[in-house]
Amino acid sequence: MPFQKNDIILFQGDSITDCGRNYADPASLGTGYAMMVAAQLGLKYPGKKLSFYNRGINGNRAVDLQNRWEKDCLALKPDWVSIYIGINDTWRWYDSGLETTAAEFEASYRDLAERTRQTLNAKLVFVEPFVLPVPEDRKHWRADLDPKIHVVRELAREYGAVLVPLDGLFAQASVKAEPAFWAGDGVHPSAAGHALITEAWLKAVGAAD
Repeated sequence: MPFQKNDIILFQGDSITDCGRNYADPASLGTGYAMMVAAQLGLKYPGKKLSFYNRGINGNRAVDLQNRWEKDCLALKPDWVSIYIGINDTWRWYDSGLETTAAEFEASYRDLAERTRQTLNAKLVFVEPFVLPVPEDRKHWRADLDPKIHVVRELAREYGAVLVPLDGLFAQASVKAEPAFWAGDGVHPSAAGHALITEAWLKAVGAAD
């Protein structure tokens, strides 16, 4: 049983986590995997009275999470902290020349983990960023994104975090249906893509059927 009664689960990240949430409503979960996970866990553990927060913000990079971590994570006192960040650290390099090196990404991510560990007794869930080759130019992003994916994996090992291995799972799913079925622009998941993330997240934390 991974969850305790009254546990608070926080989802942090960029637009994939944000997914249209209402910033004026602190309880808004958006329409993506955060909402889907909350729905599944509420169904599975109705007696646990779990609470959920979504603090994903469109366009965020790892450094943006650092800048708002006190208010949007630590102050909420979550029991579970799910971090899904990284694709914009790559995207900004290709669309505007704003580079985040793998070392800079690691430093930001490590800071998030350290501050969480020092302040909260929370379980960490690290979600890998992914990219699919639609359109074709996304193939070139692998050179920048792959080292960041390895950073997430290495830090998950170091901090004893749960790892949600999305990059390989989306590649595997793209054998069953074309990549655009899962993410039309190679980055933002379709409804099926969000369902894939949801299933992977639940399996990783030990809450899948």
